[in-house]
Amino acid sequence: MAARSEGGGGTGSNTHTHHVVVALESFFVPVPPLDFPAGHTSELRSYARTRPDEVAARIGDADIILITVLPISAADLAVETSPRLKMIAVVASGTDNVDLEACRRRGIVVANTPHCNAVAVAEHAVALYFATRRSVALTHTMVRAGEWPLFHTLEDVGGKLPKTCRDETLGIIGYGAVGKIIETTAKALGMKVLIAARRGASTIPEGRTPFETLIQESSVIMLCLPRAPETMNLISDNEFTAMKPYAVVVNVSRGGIVDESALVSHLRSRRIAGYGTDVYQTEPATPETSLLLKPDLTAGLNIVTTPHVAWCAEDTIANYNRATKENIEGWLKTGKPKYPVI
Repeated sequence: MAARSEGGGGTGSNTHTHHVVVALESFFVPVPPLDFPAGHTSELRSYARTRPDEVAARIGDADIILITVLPISAADLAVETSPRLKMIAVVASGTDNVDLEACRRRGIVVANTPHCNAVAVAEHAVALYFATRRSVALTHTMVRAGEWPLFHTLEDVGGKLPKTCRDETLGIIGYGAVGKIIETTAKALGMKVLIAARRGASTIPEGRTPFETLIQESSVIMLCLPRAPETMNLISDNEFTAMKPYAVVVNVSRGGIVDESALVSHLRSRRIAGYGTDVYQTEPATPETSLLLKPDLTAGLNIVTTPHVAWCAEDTIANYNRATKENIEGWLKTGKPKYPVI
């Protein structure tokens, strides 16, 4: 599907006046009307979904591409594949799906849309906390199977009933926009809140708690940090072993930050109380790709799963559209988007 728009004559560091814009994942966020500055014309090609093996064919003459989670590889960014490509507008905060080094080598501008989903993600994290602490998914399944009177499913490993918010200590790992909103919400609920310093940090900033101490002292741990080489498998065997037996972990960050194999092992041995997640090591997640969804491994475990929808909300879409337009307009007028990554 293509649309064309035209302006008059204007100034800007980008002198190429006609731009082919290719939206590769409009399924997630509909493409907003793009009002190009005077002197620029544009043509929009919008695809609801794009497989990785379809990227090269669809961006061959693109000047600007819009993506959300679709991987953009070095091969896609090769000058032979996408010779006109000048800008990648990521309609999301995370940019780990883009080969940024390949973009740097070619001088391709990358922009993201930070904080647009912060409120929605924070609220989803709190929802996952309540669902996990109260074993909502597990008890729902059992009641529907006619097993209401058979098990004390709300009791933890030591036979204790669930804590209420005023008795919880929440450890937040990742103190960006989402983490700050979670902190405010948790304190309003009566929780004690700890903010993690970086793992292995030699000096601890004021107001932060050493990573290892937070793992040991928290009854709830929420993950809301970016995926990067240093955060892969950040929560694994050592961390699960150090947690309290009644700890629940909530993950609204990215797949790969929690070691799923170690997690399932510790849940099966009842060394932690539960796990609520919106993200998976491999997405889309299926019983074939994620240990968390394998019935034979996870039956009877307190796991709450949602399909990477924490970001979804009316105001998120409005924020994404605004930020995307600001990025493209800023790049066209000044050579720099409002929210540059590189």
